[in-house]
Amino acid sequence: MLSLSSSVILAVTVLSSFNVDAFSPIIAPSTITTTKQSPTTQLYGAKTDAVVGAVKAVGIGPATAGVAAAAAVGTIGIKAILDKPSRTYEDGSVAREYDSWTQDGILEYYWGEHIHLGYYTKEEMEAGYKKKNFIEAKYDFIDEMMKLGGIDPHLDAGAKVLDVGCGVGGTSRYLAKALGSKAEVTGITLSPNQVKRATELAEQQNVPNAKFTVMNALEMDFPDNSFDIVWACESGEHMPDKEAYINEMMRVLKPGGKYVMATWCQRDDREVPFSDKDKRDLNYLYEEWTHPYFISIEKYKELIDATGVMNEVTTADWKDETIASWRHSVWVGIYDPRGFIFKPHKYLKCVRDAYCLERMHRAFDRGLMEYGMFAATKKKD
Repeated sequence: MLSLSSSVILAVTVLSSFNVDAFSPIIAPSTITTTKQSPTTQLYGAKTDAVVGAVKAVGIGPATAGVAAAAAVGTIGIKAILDKPSRTYEDGSVAREYDSWTQDGILEYYWGEHIHLGYYTKEEMEAGYKKKNFIEAKYDFIDEMMKLGGIDPHLDAGAKVLDVGCGVGGTSRYLAKALGSKAEVTGITLSPNQVKRATELAEQQNVPNAKFTVMNALEMDFPDNSFDIVWACESGEHMPDKEAYINEMMRVLKPGGKYVMATWCQRDDREVPFSDKDKRDLNYLYEEWTHPYFISIEKYKELIDATGVMNEVTTADWKDETIASWRHSVWVGIYDPRGFIFKPHKYLKCVRDAYCLERMHRAFDRGLMEYGMFAATKKKD
């Protein structure tokens, strides 16, 4: 019988033998025959050859190999299902999905209070990212984002802060603690369940200066020039109108105030247009996690500049510092399945999410996606 570790190795080896987008097998020229076959026979024959090769590489006996190969080929059929996005963006879909993720508790179990990627130094990557605590990486990300935005616990003590797309409020509470009891941090999200959970955690942790409310970031209720700091971490991805998103944040920021944003971006395609594969991959990433669309780092900067109210914008691509998060997230689930094992009705969703995490990793790894970072201050009157 296959051990759990052997099964994981086999599955990863087999699935990585195929093109993620179109399921085309990667086969050495020497394995191609000249016998005329139907396209279907050729496809599944090639897949079976690849499976057998993967099984041999793992070092499993012939009898077990046959069963494993048959199971793996069946898995390929399941993969075809997983390649079809299931959560297309529509009106209300973002709030609905985050309500669901918050209610089932799986995301919080593994990701903790921070629903964003972590930060890994070059040295940590060289030593092996799995040696780093997955949750600690998220706190490190916040610290690095504060540095980029010029946010100082002493200089900004008592600041009025807006956290746009606050999730369950992990960063809001962290900032409220870091900036002191006189600071006021407001977190906004479309998800009522996230507001409820964020408020519960603030009460449990005795952080009364962090408040949460349901609000549309594209039509905020706050007056102009309301906040000393506007913070936005991985919320732009879900915004159907990127220009309105930027304009609203600039509007509520006080003159002289600090703005810092992190968001997933697609590469700028104006010089090198997207290939058909690029478009298919992006469409999957849009529609599996209810994103309307992504834009480039360059385009975001242009939108910020176009407001005419901001000083020079600092931009960066933190792909190298964050890319480990995608696969690290999958590994924490393998190491500790207790977060989902007793929730069989969530198994398919967990599989889909793990699969999308791998698709995200590959898109960032090949440069189709970038991790956009932005920092600027608002011009003084």
